[in-house]
Amino acid sequence: MSANPLRLEWRGEDVAILWIDDPDDSINTLKRSMAEEFSAVLNEIAARPGVRGLVFASGKADNFLAGAHLPMLQAVASAEDGRRLSELAQGIQERIATLPFRTVAAIHGACLGGGLELVLAFDWRVASDASVTRLGLPEVQLGLLPGGGGTQRLPRLIGLAKSLDLMLTGRQVDAARALRMGLVDEVVPREVLLDAAVAHLDHPHCRRPWRLGGWLLEGNPLGRALLFSQARKRTLAKTRGLYPAPESILSVVKTGQRHGFVAGMQAEAEAFGELAISGQSRQLVGLFFAVTALKKEVAGAPQEPPVRKIGILGAGLMGAGIAYVSTHKAGLQVRLKDRDDASLAAGLRYLNDRLDGAVKRRRLRPLQREQAMARVSAGTDYRGLNDADIIIEAVYEDLELKRSMVREVERHCRRPDTIFASNTSALPISAIAEASTRPETVIGMHYFSPVEKMQLLEIVTTPHTADAVVRRCKDLGRRQGKIVVVVSDGPGFFTSRVLAPYVNEAAWLLAEGVSIEAIDRGLMDFGFPVGPLALLDEVGLDVGAKVAESLRNTLGERFSLPPAMGILVEDGRKGRKNGRGFYRYDAKRPGGRRPVDPTVYTALGVRPQISAMSHEQAERCALLMANEAARCLGEGIVHSPRDGDVAAVFGLGFPPFLGGPFRWLDQLSAASAVKRLHDLAARHGERFVPAPALLSRADEGGGFYG
Repeated sequence: MSANPLRLEWRGEDVAILWIDDPDDSINTLKRSMAEEFSAVLNEIAARPGVRGLVFASGKADNFLAGAHLPMLQAVASAEDGRRLSELAQGIQERIATLPFRTVAAIHGACLGGGLELVLAFDWRVASDASVTRLGLPEVQLGLLPGGGGTQRLPRLIGLAKSLDLMLTGRQVDAARALRMGLVDEVVPREVLLDAAVAHLDHPHCRRPWRLGGWLLEGNPLGRALLFSQARKRTLAKTRGLYPAPESILSVVKTGQRHGFVAGMQAEAEAFGELAISGQSRQLVGLFFAVTALKKEVAGAPQEPPVRKIGILGAGLMGAGIAYVSTHKAGLQVRLKDRDDASLAAGLRYLNDRLDGAVKRRRLRPLQREQAMARVSAGTDYRGLNDADIIIEAVYEDLELKRSMVREVERHCRRPDTIFASNTSALPISAIAEASTRPETVIGMHYFSPVEKMQLLEIVTTPHTADAVVRRCKDLGRRQGKIVVVVSDGPGFFTSRVLAPYVNEAAWLLAEGVSIEAIDRGLMDFGFPVGPLALLDEVGLDVGAKVAESLRNTLGERFSLPPAMGILVEDGRKGRKNGRGFYRYDAKRPGGRRPVDPTVYTALGVRPQISAMSHEQAERCALLMANEAARCLGEGIVHSPRDGDVAAVFGLGFPPFLGGPFRWLDQLSAASAVKRLHDLAARHGERFVPAPALLSRADEGGGFYG
């Protein structure tokens, strides 16, 4: 039986300090069993005569209360079970809120989800100014809503607009921002946190009434109606109606505003129960566990000497982006190299602008920004690279150019243990390593653009890559804030290989007369964050064509593009980078949307006849991505369905609520997916032939996750 995570301590005769410190975990989370433990200890405190107040604090070094224990949520078997769980949490909060003495929460570390909901029931909240102190309600990111009273208590504390922003985005705020919002009442140094909390027990305004209105918009029914209308419009523009949690949040908050606190709490519990068993929430929670497992694998790997300095060859957008996450997040020394001073100046300017943006968003203090910039140096030769632990090349996608980079690094940088990492999106790492005299130190580190925003890092290994090299690169990715997935070498690796059929099929639909806007809108309605043709504009039509040609030459005709697509490349269309692609970049429509360039149709000799894409047409693109993922698994390119799902969601934007291509195939069932692919192959060609790994699971009646 687990030890009690709650420990009661008395300061003098009249101040109770309640510590939470789960002995079974490195972080504190709320578990079902804690309801009885909270009830017992609160009864004990309340039964003691002359109690002046209660302070609630964490015994963990850098964590307060990270929310609900996710395995508990996974174990919810029915909507009724989920409703009861919500009511249990609400009951704890209500017990705290009605204690006959003052209560203060002393917050140091992550205070998220159910943890934040719990402290909303306290009279006063004091937070430490440490960087680890973050507050937020991230339930929406798991397909849920705050189920412990948060939808009702938060708007009454900080107002409707700010509450909806926190709940609908799931974003976290630091202590300073929380203070400005009214989410906490004081911010103090970590060393005096507990004393400050105890002092507030005597504060004359410690127990404050809820704010029930008074803001310009929120203080009247018409203003509130406008706020809800605007929030719903923004939410639908982002979710396209595919995620039920945001709309449930709006509905439950509105119920509380219209019909009162009790009705709002009842609505919250009902909605929580329904969401907890929804398919979207199950898949999003599963993804969270997958990412957590990957992070634990990196953190638990045998330790290598830590990377202290990296070199980056190429100061373009990718190189400068890698420099940014390396100095800002990882705190590393960075040396940029490019062919001329103008290129280096552009890269440093990009880096400088990103750091300035971090300061404006209060993610960095001005001094931290100066320190980050001071860790970066630049030059046009190899001086300054001799002591680099890892050198990452981020030059143009040309095999001979990348091989020449390997030879130059080994000629100029004499350290035999320096790792050479190629940031290629499709070129085989083995072919690049052929130029090396020590191929065991050559590896692929495939970052995604823009580097500072995209979460995935795809590490690519060859049969020669040393295990220690892999571990050091994984640790570097972790320190850069990346989700790291390791795959085996092969044409296109995993991400570029499974993306290509998806984008290619969009080109085939265009050739069939489906309009550009219909294709992109249809795939966004399916759940992708951006349409495939808009994505191709971002990547570059020339780059996309080169990748497709490379994959067709090595893997076969299923990677062929419609013949007319080559005309666009010959016409000099490179997408956003030269302002000529599927869309126009010299004009915008309302909402920031780019208008389609109609001359594309003329160049292709295509007349757009279909202005709305069907679900089946959208599914053609997604099925080809999932089918290629199954091929990669069967060939050992990706090492598990979990890794493939994480890579596709966080690197390629595969719809998160579907869980990833392998989870989606399991939802469809392998047999059903095979039947659909056979039907499509009969109508559209052999590119739809099912992957052997998918066929075998259909024959066995199983799935990728058993």
